Amino acid sequence: MKERSSGLLLPVFSLPSPYGVGTLGREAERFVDFLAAAGQRWWQMLPAGPTSYGDSPYQSFSTFAGNPYFIDLTALKTEGLLTAADLAGNWGGDPRRVDYGLLYERRFAVLHKAYERGRDALKGELDAFIGENAWLPDYALYMAVKKHFGMAAWTEWPDEEIRLHRPDAVRDYAGRLADDVRFYAFLQFLFFRQWKALRAYAEKKGVGLIGDVPIYVAADSADVWSEPQWFRLNKDNKCTEVAGVPPDYFSKDGQLWGNPLYDWEAMKQDGYGWWIRRVDGARKLFDVLRIDHFRGLESYWAVPAGEKTAKVGRWVKGPGLPFVEMLTNWFGSEGFIAEDLGILTPEVRTLLKESGLPGMRVLEFAFGAKGEPSVYLPHCHVQNCVCYTGTHDNDTLRGWWDGASKADRAYATRYLGLNADEGAVRGVLRGGMSSTADLFVSQVQDWLELGSEARINTPGTPAGNWQWRLLKGELTPALAKEIKAMTKLYGRLPAQD
Repeated sequence: MKERSSGLLLPVFSLPSPYGVGTLGREAERFVDFLAAAGQRWWQMLPAGPTSYGDSPYQSFSTFAGNPYFIDLTALKTEGLLTAADLAGNWGGDPRRVDYGLLYERRFAVLHKAYERGRDALKGELDAFIGENAWLPDYALYMAVKKHFGMAAWTEWPDEEIRLHRPDAVRDYAGRLADDVRFYAFLQFLFFRQWKALRAYAEKKGVGLIGDVPIYVAADSADVWSEPQWFRLNKDNKCTEVAGVPPDYFSKDGQLWGNPLYDWEAMKQDGYGWWIRRVDGARKLFDVLRIDHFRGLESYWAVPAGEKTAKVGRWVKGPGLPFVEMLTNWFGSEGFIAEDLGILTPEVRTLLKESGLPGMRVLEFAFGAKGEPSVYLPHCHVQNCVCYTGTHDNDTLRGWWDGASKADRAYATRYLGLNADEGAVRGVLRGGMSSTADLFVSQVQDWLELGSEARINTPGTPAGNWQWRLLKGELTPALAKEIKAMTKLYGRLPAQD
């Protein structure tokens, strides 16, 4: 990422499709085609794991598994694993929004038909896939047992032996629920086969994939259930403190994430083997990984379990530079971005500097009219950083501009030379493209000049997030040409262009 480039941020679920949610099929390839035509080197996504309550990709049933919703059904029909009759019916009334409740009701029933048709014909490939992925047996069993107990969180499973992952119980349930275990493994086989094909397609087009590694894993996950020794839990494997962040510019109550906290000392004694396996798994999906909540590696906010907000908590020292150096020594420093947002202290800034990783500069944070220069202003950027218009947690540029104070808009207008002919949104995009940052990433919604209705996530709000989708045909050749022209103007085109 040392050469000057740019990319677009779009979650997989936001792609168009006739079946209620974006997938890894032809529309994903068309988006890669658009990126290439627009001179964009990168597609930044969100985490691609199976989502749990709240539908957040940052609260997944597994840090290793892929989201079964992203399996392209049209491709399965082409293979003969599904029929037109299987795909008929209602997949949602609003092509702009993902209806997760409807997906949950319909998707797994349809995918099970694909399993019934494919389990024998694909047995050899499935067996080989299971053998290559050490995390898969525990994940597939976790999902099968979860289904057996009405999808309850594993901490609520009535059988203590399987709840505590006792070896005899694991063997017993693996036998009793063998077909369901095989089904969930089959879904992962389909997901990773399609992802591998999409990644190869993107590579051929000169497009790299950037993905997020959430700093924490979900409490209700195969990760915590099967390997509780790496987390700070009590004798019943339940949390005494949970993760979050104190009040900041995203939320006046802070953000109560509820994730288990790591036992960093136990991980250190093990040589951080769990993290090495985790990052290695993510590198099978993505070319570059954004380390979410990087500041939590210096110190993190621990909230007593049972609190209703994140206002009450304490700062606890994280693993710091030795951990970051372990990752960069193992995987190379070029494959990481540090998400250094939130409450930053001199210690966090020192950690970022010593790590050598590129941090983030968000333009929507740059123009607060408080009389002090902001590090987010383009003239304060350094080459070794990533400039964003906004992240998935920010409003769209149009929504931000419409909601900004008169003073903030006046400041941005003076600074960026905004004018009526170009428009404020295009002017801010130009400001990002012209940044000295090696990489500039903008949200697709910003090029479409969509308002707050197209926001991906509003932190601290429990509903209405992770739903926005593109409409088929919205990304036009004319738009690709416009983006490429600005990309060329500011020296961000790939070398071959």
